[in-house]
Amino acid sequence: MDNNEQRFKEMIVRHKDFIWHICESYRMGATWEVSDMFQEVLCMLWRYYPGFDGRSAERTWIYKVANNTLISLKRRAINRQQTNDTVPEQYYNDDRTEYNDLMQLIETLEEKDYSIVKAHLDGFDYAEIAEITGQTVAAVSMRLSRAKQKLRKMYEDGK
Repeated sequence: MDNNEQRFKEMIVRHKDFIWHICESYRMGATWEVSDMFQEVLCMLWRYYPGFDGRSAERTWIYKVANNTLISLKRRAINRQQTNDTVPEQYYNDDRTEYNDLMQLIETLEEKDYSIVKAHLDGFDYAEIAEITGQTVAAVSMRLSRAKQKLRKMYEDGK
């Protein structure tokens, strides 16, 4: 194993729980999808690892790659769902109703707002979210504020 592979492996070991958490937060219904998403994120991290220059924190870089990968997977799943039958009800195994309700509301946001809200929920500060999304801190703050207002209104209208 060369030095690059060893550093990558050590980074993954340090952050595997964090990566799993990100994948779990993007779960699209069936619990079996999380491990598939985890594997896809690992593949993309390996693919882009040679370009990681350390200017950002490992955790921030991992989140950015994972977020982009999972948004792409989500888009593909939505496109597949529109053309295929829906997943049988027996594959849904989740009793976290409030969490699922919140995630359903968040999923209705525009893609940029969705990414910002997810990063915020995952504990990133505004500067880190700006780096992840390629926006300014001011834009992140504004978008997050507007997204929260929209979510609050949708929640209240749904009651």
